[in-house]
Amino acid sequence: MVPEINYIAVILATLSSMIVGTIWYSPRVFGNYWMKAANVTPSGKTSDAVRPLVVTVIVSFITAWVLAGAAFIAFDFYGGSFFVNTLFTSIILWAGFTAARFITHDQFDGRPNGLTVLNISHELVTLVVMALIIGVWPA
Repeated sequence: MVPEINYIAVILATLSSMIVGTIWYSPRVFGNYWMKAANVTPSGKTSDAVRPLVVTVIVSFITAWVLAGAAFIAFDFYGGSFFVNTLFTSIILWAGFTAARFITHDQFDGRPNGLTVLNISHELVTLVVMALIIGVWPA
């Protein structure tokens, strides 16, 4: 079975991750804490942000695409509401893959627990927003 995917919803979900990240990691929200906890010192040069932003767009597209496919498979298997299946799928994928992997790696990397909580919370919000977008625009 090949999942049916609404690529417009995937693109909008990709863009939403950029918006969530911009707000989440802004100095007025969690940016100052993140920079201190992650030991990040901005260079002040815009060119230094190009590569991370390009990588983020690509990875966010892949995440949205996988979420859309997994949501379709869950909907096809369980039936019911595509919207609810998409939200539930995003939370399950977040818990089982994103949060679990962040926690494991951050423990071995010796990162502060607060940084881990901040980052996995950001990922949860990002995936839920993606799910809201994908869920209201099924293929």
